[in-house]
Amino acid sequence: MGSFVTGAAARERFSTLLDQVDAAYAEMTDLPCDTVGSRFRMEMAERLETQERRNRALMYRTFGQIADPPDEAAMAPMVKPRLAARLRIPVREVTRRFKTAAKVCARRQLSGPALPPLLPVVADALAAGTLGEDHLRAITTTMDKLPSATSAVDREDVEATLVRESAKQDADFVKEVGKRLDEVFNPDGHYDEADRARRRGLHLGAQGPDGMSKLWGWVDPENRAYIEACSAAVRPGRHLPDGSIENTPDDRTPSQRCHDGVKLGLKTALSSGQMGSHRGHPVTVIARTTLAELNQAAHAATNPDVSMPAPARTGGNTALPMRDLIRMATDAIHYLAVFDDHSDRPLYLGRQTRIATTDQRIICYSRDGGCTRPGCLEPGYHSEVHHSTDWARGGRTDADVLYFACGPDHKLLTDGHWTAAVTERGRLAWTDGTSSPGVNRAHQPDELLRGDPDG
Repeated sequence: MGSFVTGAAARERFSTLLDQVDAAYAEMTDLPCDTVGSRFRMEMAERLETQERRNRALMYRTFGQIADPPDEAAMAPMVKPRLAARLRIPVREVTRRFKTAAKVCARRQLSGPALPPLLPVVADALAAGTLGEDHLRAITTTMDKLPSATSAVDREDVEATLVRESAKQDADFVKEVGKRLDEVFNPDGHYDEADRARRRGLHLGAQGPDGMSKLWGWVDPENRAYIEACSAAVRPGRHLPDGSIENTPDDRTPSQRCHDGVKLGLKTALSSGQMGSHRGHPVTVIARTTLAELNQAAHAATNPDVSMPAPARTGGNTALPMRDLIRMATDAIHYLAVFDDHSDRPLYLGRQTRIATTDQRIICYSRDGGCTRPGCLEPGYHSEVHHSTDWARGGRTDADVLYFACGPDHKLLTDGHWTAAVTERGRLAWTDGTSSPGVNRAHQPDELLRGDPDG
């Protein structure tokens, strides 16, 4: 066991070593390598790859200790957003590194020595520079997919096998080995409820320039049964995209009918009014646009000489073509937020109530689009309503002092880790005390293009 080193001495030594690494990289960057020969370049590439892998192992150790500090009571507040801002990486990447570090770093106990990592063989191989990030991903994916009934001994054997192959082969090979090992331990595909619950999940990809979005993932047996029933309702000639339900010629493929069946099921569910409420208003589609664009779209729908305006924006901050919006509006189940032309229902409630009304949330959708913290991309659907003067301190529930903030950021704001104030232009500017107050324009791309100043 190593000798005790004080925190001050360790910080000083780490700083010195990091400075030496920086200096070495700077010198290598400036050093000409035009005459070293390709054989040496291959050797150099191998060593740089190993150094990068060892660097990742140190990074995971650092992230693991940030998430669960061995010398502090708990993780400091606001670590994820601050770390993401400092490293210029998304918060989800910070979360991923924390989760990976939890598998490959020693685990603390309330008392006594630390427990070994959940994946001890992987941890040793990482520290030695044997595993790359792609190897690590292939191994952890295989380990996560093993049935819950797999014994601890078998899990250790699988881990050791995958690490051994990673020392000789690339990640694609290791991934394939993982699939075959899974077949060995679960040849009949026997999974229990816990396995299915762990694997279930759908990923809705980013919206493309054509408005389309990729959907992929795994659905459990119950969900599949619902999808099959909805797809069966959209049999050839029924429930066509134009809204027709009569038997007519139909050239849709099976996958297109499945798509339309899922859409029909979701639309029917929203129309039923039985999905409860979401943050104060019925669960439904929120769309925001301007009065001029809405009038132009209404004329363009019947007059080919009139161009269709830019898409509306949904509560999820995605594009909704105006033709689709007009067609959806015929069902009268959606909220439409229109700048310069909202209803005359009461918007200024003063101290009558703490909870924002549906009308006031609609105004937040229109003005904010999503969370108002600078750098946050959470849309309005995932946001709460914040009183710019806190309700507990006499704040009013009026439309001009209510702003969107996603749940995590709203809590940090309420707890005082952030402060926010309304600017002269009616926007909410945030600061964590380390920089000047800023306005989030991620949900307003037109303002980004114009280069509008904060305020």
